[in-house]
Amino acid sequence: MTHTRIRPFNTRETYPDQDLDNDLCQAVVAGDTVFLRGQVGQDLDTAQSVGIGDPAAQAEQAMRNVEQLLAEAGARLEEICKIVIYLTDIRYREPVYRVVGRRLKGVHPVSTGLVVTALARPEWLVEIDVTAVISRGSAT
Repeated sequence: MTHTRIRPFNTRETYPDQDLDNDLCQAVVAGDTVFLRGQVGQDLDTAQSVGIGDPAAQAEQAMRNVEQLLAEAGARLEEICKIVIYLTDIRYREPVYRVVGRRLKGVHPVSTGLVVTALARPEWLVEIDVTAVISRGSAT
């Protein structure tokens, strides 16, 4: 089986201030399963950080990215099975979970929440990691 890799990139371009050389992608479709890279408050097309200092705005951008990447993979928000939310401060839980709850109303994925010391860039306050399974008949 060949896996489909969506939006491949190298960390040399995405993190020029760091001495990294990793070939990654934003999403991998393996059979009917879609694995997304953790999404943050960064525009997928411009790589610009958005919502600096605002965890809810970053969560909104991350969820827009999730929806866009799932669509590119032939999946929908309703097919999300697992979500992991990383926060850099426990006080961000309510504003971030309100955004996620609104975006995933009626989906009922399993969820894990973690508070971490930091994310890959200091301005990122939240990261959302998603796994989805494409339902039969919904793949494009």
